[in-house]
Amino acid sequence: MSDYQLISDYKDVAKYKESFNELAKYVFELDFKEWYDKGYWNDDYICYSYIDGDQIIANASVNKMIVIANGKEYQAIQIGTVMTHPDYRQQGLAAKLMDHIIEKYEKDYDFIYLFANDTVLDFYPKFGFEQVQESSFRLKASDVKKQLTKKSALRKLDVNNQADFELLKEFAAKRIPVSSILGVKNNEHLLMFYFILVFNDAIYYIEEEDVIVIMEQEENQLHIFDIISKKSVDIDFILNYFISANTEMIHFYFTPDYDCKNLLTEFITESEDTLFVRPSSKFGTDHFLFPLTSHA
Repeated sequence: MSDYQLISDYKDVAKYKESFNELAKYVFELDFKEWYDKGYWNDDYICYSYIDGDQIIANASVNKMIVIANGKEYQAIQIGTVMTHPDYRQQGLAAKLMDHIIEKYEKDYDFIYLFANDTVLDFYPKFGFEQVQESSFRLKASDVKKQLTKKSALRKLDVNNQADFELLKEFAAKRIPVSSILGVKNNEHLLMFYFILVFNDAIYYIEEEDVIVIMEQEENQLHIFDIISKKSVDIDFILNYFISANTEMIHFYFTPDYDCKNLLTEFITESEDTLFVRPSSKFGTDHFLFPLTSHA
């Protein structure tokens, strides 16, 4: 253990950046290269890693965010990309990284949070994190207020098209939070990650409304992953662009700012992403869901 060095904030050091990416590919099958080559590894994403020689062997990353909860702004840290190379596990490296991050940030931020899969649910409570239950939000297509829209105004965006990419960059930089109940600001680096690597085949631009929507239609289910706008939008109006004759149910992957008594809401009991917060007192018992495109 004494031979391992703790390093951080190495986004401009090619050998460490590439080693970090190799570990992410090995552990998560996640390739960050296109994202950082396009310049989106910025000062809001900071890696804390142990190295053995020049090789990154363990990592926990910090994402600096502003979280809006019930209209109030909080300075928050989201921890992500927690990983250890298999050859170096069972040495307490991830625990040391967590301790280091908490000690460094807890005084200056309102809360620290993260999303964990079901293999590590026992790990994070050791560091003062408490599990907080999120909710799902659904709406029957028949309950959407019908409004006339120009279907022709819908355009699929291509991240490899320079003009489209410039549009995505502008929206990522200038978006307002998708919800005042629970939304995020200053997560440009994460939104671009989702544009470039996750949802690059599911991004649509409504020219007339100047709104970007990430969505997929799967048989009779419409999945709305995010609505990205520089101004407040009428959700009913936006949904009318995407509902087809066979759409039965609409699933939201964020907390909709939506005054609709027919919105179906329930606590999520099983999830691949369980929310942990420290301290958890920042969140009451109301229904909410962190936007999927803000998950680190």
